[in-house]
Amino acid sequence: MKYLLRVAVSAAALGVATWAVPGIKLQAGGVWSKIGTLVVVALIFGIINATLKPLIKVVGCAFYVLTLGLAALVVNGLLLWLTSVIAGDLKLPFHVAGFWAGFWGAIIVGLVSWLLHLLIGDNRRDRDEPPPVRVVRVQLAPRLTA
Repeated sequence: MKYLLRVAVSAAALGVATWAVPGIKLQAGGVWSKIGTLVVVALIFGIINATLKPLIKVVGCAFYVLTLGLAALVVNGLLLWLTSVIAGDLKLPFHVAGFWAGFWGAIIVGLVSWLLHLLIGDNRRDRDEPPPVRVVRVQLAPRLTA
């Protein structure tokens, strides 16, 4: 259920990006066709982020530190652009015109996703999950006085 919620949030964020950024086009016909295309593109974007982003972070760790994290914006833009290329190969009517459209689109997708997750309360962790650190109480024995 959580995965479906995350895909729906990503699809909504991509929809906002197609509306806000002139270089991102969604050329599907009807409303349901647009929704279906956004859901498939959100799945593609999620798979790309899950597989390539950790590898890029490991390889470019020093560059991330050197640029104080600004390299992440460039990487996210390139990953959105790669999503557009793969969607084009799959004959989906989703297109990112270039790097700058992908850059601004990735910023919008990140902000909208963050806001939606904040509103719906998806903190990506079960509330019943035990804390990562176990708290142990230590009781000292009372001192014996002579």
